[in-house]
Amino acid sequence: MPILVECPQCRYRQSHQAKKCKKCGYDLARAKQKIYWIDYYVTKPYLRRKRERIGPWKQLAEQVLAKRKAEVAENRFLDKLEEPPQICFRDFASKYIEWCKANNRAVDTKIIRVRHLTEYFQTKPLGDITSWHVEKYKAKRKQEVSESTVNKELTVLRHMLNKAVEWGFLQTSPLKQVRWYRERTGRLRFLSVEEMAALLKACQGWLRPIVLFALNTGMRRGEILGLTWDCIDFNSKTIYVTETKTGEMRTIPMNDVSEQILRKLKERAVPEQKYVFVNPSTGKPWVGIRKAFMKACKAAGITGCTFHTLRHTFASHLVMRGTDLKTVSELLGHRDIQMTMRYAHLSPDHKRFSVGMVGNLVKEAIEMAKSEPEVASADQSPEADWH
Repeated sequence: MPILVECPQCRYRQSHQAKKCKKCGYDLARAKQKIYWIDYYVTKPYLRRKRERIGPWKQLAEQVLAKRKAEVAENRFLDKLEEPPQICFRDFASKYIEWCKANNRAVDTKIIRVRHLTEYFQTKPLGDITSWHVEKYKAKRKQEVSESTVNKELTVLRHMLNKAVEWGFLQTSPLKQVRWYRERTGRLRFLSVEEMAALLKACQGWLRPIVLFALNTGMRRGEILGLTWDCIDFNSKTIYVTETKTGEMRTIPMNDVSEQILRKLKERAVPEQKYVFVNPSTGKPWVGIRKAFMKACKAAGITGCTFHTLRHTFASHLVMRGTDLKTVSELLGHRDIQMTMRYAHLSPDHKRFSVGMVGNLVKEAIEMAKSEPEVASADQSPEADWH
């Protein structure tokens, strides 16, 4: 029955004696805002684990834990249990979206996925949802969308139900018994030089610099549309990407094309303009560019292309021209090198070159062996010298 401490950075709960977070490495010893939890087991009517959020008071957590121990030992705990408040899925989804808007950087995609979930579960009480209901949702959605999309919606549902447990609306999450679909790896889509030319020709006036900038920087759509002028350094020709998916800032050097785009936009920008790419009619950053981009793709005769394909195009052509994967990973801002390994096969000689280096070492060893005097062996047979 330990006392747990919640990491202020990643919300992972671990023993209060831990000096660093096991999940993100955050220094818990110096953390000021710590949230303490207690962890214990109730044996009747069946064995189950319980966790309670106490707050930023370690001494109070120790007192409450001691009280719970006594209640469990004397079988008085069952009298203290309170049933979670009943709430329907639709109402809880509204609370969840409010939390996401206050705590997440980008919520547009998550709102869409919550909408699909809400359309299915509607007013069903949150506590009545079982793993069977989730399996039925999986089967229904698989007929409509890809397995990858279903998995992403299940991930959002899992986070929702975990929050419901944390906020006291559920005792346990039914998603623990649900398995995700095994996704098939598809072909990595990127644009050829001819397709890039056709797309740029089909782009509208305001869309063209955004597409060009994406092709030359590999930045995500949200990173481009959220880019501000204080993140542009023309002296060092560097772009500082601060609003990233991983939350970690990265730097991207300007090439001639991206620098030219930025300088032209800077000349047209009004003094109080904060964002780089803005709608001239509103003075605010662009929000919905998907329809315009898809229209340009259709006009260019390009299929299977989204705005994120431009990011794949940037990385793919870097690798095909000999850029090492570590550099590509840093430019893309990947937290895990495994994400960048998707592009490894595009380098036509990356395996041949690596094996060739080992071959050169072996050849050198063979030459050294030939230059040394041979020592005859009494039991050496002609077949032994298979060279």
